Amino acid sequence: MRAKLPSALRRLAGMRRRAFGSVFSGRSVVGQMFMIQLVIVLLLAASAVAALVLQSRSEKTDAAFQRSLSAAEAFANAPGMLEALRSDDPTRVLQPLAEDARKGADLDFIVVLNEEGIRYTHPKTDRIGKEFVGTLDPVRRGETVTESLEGTLGPLHQVTVPIRDGDGEVVGMVCAGVTVRTVNLLLADELPLAVGAALVAVALVTGGTWLVSRRLLRQTRGLGPAEITRMYEHHDAVLHAVREGVLILDGDGRLTLVNEEAERLLQLPGEAAGRPVDELGLDRRTVRLLASDREATDEVHLWGDRLITVNHRLIHEGGDRPGTVTTLRDTTEMRVLSGQAEAAQRRLTLLYRASVAIGSTLDVRRTAEELTEVAVPDFASLVSVDLAQAVLRGEEAIGAEERVRRAAVGPAGAPHPLHPVGTSFRLEIDSEELAALRTGRTVLTADLAAEEWWRHGDEAFARRVLDAGLHSLITAPLVSRGVVVGMAGFWRGRNRPEPFDLDDLSLAEELAARTAVCVENARRYTREHDMTEALQRSLLPTEVPPQSAVEAESRYLPAQAGVGGDFFDVIPLSGARVALVVGDVVGHGLHSAVTMGLLRSAVHNFSALDLPTEDLLGRLDELAERGEEDGGGINPTGPIIGATCLYAIYDPVDGRCVLGRAGHLPPVLVHPDGSVEFPDLPAHPPLGVGGMPFETVTIELPEGARIALYTDGLVESRDRDIDDGLALLGQALAQAPPDPDRACDAVLDAMLPEHPTDDVALLIARTRRLAPDQVVEWEVPVDPSGVPAARTRVAAVMAGWGLDSVSFGTELIVTELVTNALRHGAGPIRVRLLRDRSLICEVYDNSGTSPHMRNASMTDEGGRGLFLVSRYAARWGTRHGRGGKVIWAEQRLPRGAPGRRDRSEGAGRPRGRGAAAPDA
Repeated sequence: MRAKLPSALRRLAGMRRRAFGSVFSGRSVVGQMFMIQLVIVLLLAASAVAALVLQSRSEKTDAAFQRSLSAAEAFANAPGMLEALRSDDPTRVLQPLAEDARKGADLDFIVVLNEEGIRYTHPKTDRIGKEFVGTLDPVRRGETVTESLEGTLGPLHQVTVPIRDGDGEVVGMVCAGVTVRTVNLLLADELPLAVGAALVAVALVTGGTWLVSRRLLRQTRGLGPAEITRMYEHHDAVLHAVREGVLILDGDGRLTLVNEEAERLLQLPGEAAGRPVDELGLDRRTVRLLASDREATDEVHLWGDRLITVNHRLIHEGGDRPGTVTTLRDTTEMRVLSGQAEAAQRRLTLLYRASVAIGSTLDVRRTAEELTEVAVPDFASLVSVDLAQAVLRGEEAIGAEERVRRAAVGPAGAPHPLHPVGTSFRLEIDSEELAALRTGRTVLTADLAAEEWWRHGDEAFARRVLDAGLHSLITAPLVSRGVVVGMAGFWRGRNRPEPFDLDDLSLAEELAARTAVCVENARRYTREHDMTEALQRSLLPTEVPPQSAVEAESRYLPAQAGVGGDFFDVIPLSGARVALVVGDVVGHGLHSAVTMGLLRSAVHNFSALDLPTEDLLGRLDELAERGEEDGGGINPTGPIIGATCLYAIYDPVDGRCVLGRAGHLPPVLVHPDGSVEFPDLPAHPPLGVGGMPFETVTIELPEGARIALYTDGLVESRDRDIDDGLALLGQALAQAPPDPDRACDAVLDAMLPEHPTDDVALLIARTRRLAPDQVVEWEVPVDPSGVPAARTRVAAVMAGWGLDSVSFGTELIVTELVTNALRHGAGPIRVRLLRDRSLICEVYDNSGTSPHMRNASMTDEGGRGLFLVSRYAARWGTRHGRGGKVIWAEQRLPRGAPGRRDRSEGAGRPRGRGAAAPDA
């Protein structure tokens, strides 16, 4: 037992020596790692010591500068410094003080200088009186200078500060500092500590590294040649088993390593290893890639019928010519899957574009065109959209439509063999495909040449389609709420040689479903818009009524967003006068249109009462206000809020025009000489607000003057201020032709954008005057004897006008009206005869009493006058003024009489632009 113990100890000691030798041996990987780590640790320790020394030197230098600055400033500001400088011998006074301060501050020198830089003090007395070494110009300007230089004591660090007198003037300088040798001596005291710490750190890290290396040596288990060979065999087995080709070439272009996958992909011969790559029978392109020095990452190459992903890298082994390693991966199947994913992504992108682009407007035909724009060219070469006739008219489709009309073909403007837009088709159930379409099922025709149903018996059409290269078709019905409203045809031609498949079929159904919903929305909007517009047009005047006071033309343009509440009118009044009116109801849609019709009817009714302008506006305001208070009792659609109105009465006898407005824009007056004027009318709030009574303005219009009434949609827009719009309107009217019809067109062309956002009403009237020979007026004495004289005067006037056939009736009317004024009225009494389109008799008196016609009994002595007037006159009435009333009567002129015109003569033409029928 004792003999065995020493031998075991010897073996253990030998193992330790071998382990220690393996660690410190440069032949093993562990030894190399240990040596490298040791060198790195030594370099780090040396760098740390150097860094500590440099840092300490910097700190010592900064401390020396701070100490020097404090000492210099304290000495410069010491009591008695100025007196010492001004004494006869400054050196005698300052030298001992400077030396004491130097020793107290632990500095190498404190030097006092005069303004020229001559020393008064110095540790070495032989330097006193000599010129100072250093920078002094900044100090003379009152600045402090810190510098390191070669001085009289050797390399040193010094600080120079100025000495100022009571006025702040520099009268001297003080310089204090230490030598570099002093700083080095301070540093030398700390150097042993830093070096010792570094050595301790090196020892600790070296020991730790040795321990780690021993542990690493134990973990490698001391593998020998056999184990390494077995490891290589395993590596080789793995290399040849992976599904990725590996090729390694040396610097001479010889193939040193190739696995089985690379041989299979490149179809290499069995003994390829060791041979030059250009002798392996590969194509030149492959040889250039394998032997090139260009690195490649995931490059895709087509070799035969396969897609190969290539990675190519250089191997640097220290020689002049590096080797290369190339990996090859067959990605044919992956590419197929990737292509399917890309196709699915393209379909999703197309569907997203369709959801955004289709249905951007509420127009049926435009919606059909948007489908053609989305599907071409990403999905189809051509797209055709056919819609039911009822849908295009805005009506609801009933399903199983036999006739459809082509609404769109895309791409727009490109030549195509399909039937053009507007072509009508009859869908007769003579094939399973058409039957499927009419019941809502999509039909896929992969090969047009092999099918017959799509030809519809039109061989010429079929030949054009096939000659144009169209080869595949998907016909998808447009189904909305279970009803087929049309069909979409997706055609592929030469630019898309692959035929449609089942995936394309589902995409076509998605596009058709999206389009069908948008078409239905557009159809509903179109129907409602047409109904509202038809209602509004029925409420607006269709032509200017016959009258001679003005030559008037008007235009109405509904807004793009829908019809609104703008209205206008020309209303003939008694006495050959005419009323011009324009108004605006806030908002769009059915409510505004109905409210507009109510206001226009109210204006007509109040005008029939011959109300003055201010009274008529007051009645309208009261009507709107009462409708709001009654919760919509006057207006079935709700209260009248925000309505405006401009009302003008023009009299062609004297040319006077009375104007008033309620919240509306002022009119524009164009004089015969072309000058433009905006009459200043009293401003009042819109109708329904109530409050102050309305005021009017009376202006005299010369014959041929034009007055324009309009709504705010003409002058106001999002990008134009209303003041700029009014200025532009005045300029457009000044440059417009005198004819009102052409003037309306010129103004609209100059003022409106292509798609106005608000509806517009425009009324332009050119004034006329009655000739002097058409008007006869005289005053009747307030006496019964004036009645025969009036009859005689009337007979004479009738004879002068050539109206003897109606003289008796006119005499009777004037007699009865004058008699009525004498009995029930007050003077003065005037008679006026007007010869216009009709014969007008007017009798004025100063009374406000209105006459009323009644049926007189057999025993009554009076009460038959107005009855006789109504029998001989076509119409009669009473209008009140501020000073009395006028009773008037109109008689139709006999056929052939001078001045007679038919009722249709002089009527205004249709409203022109914006007022034609909806289909125009």
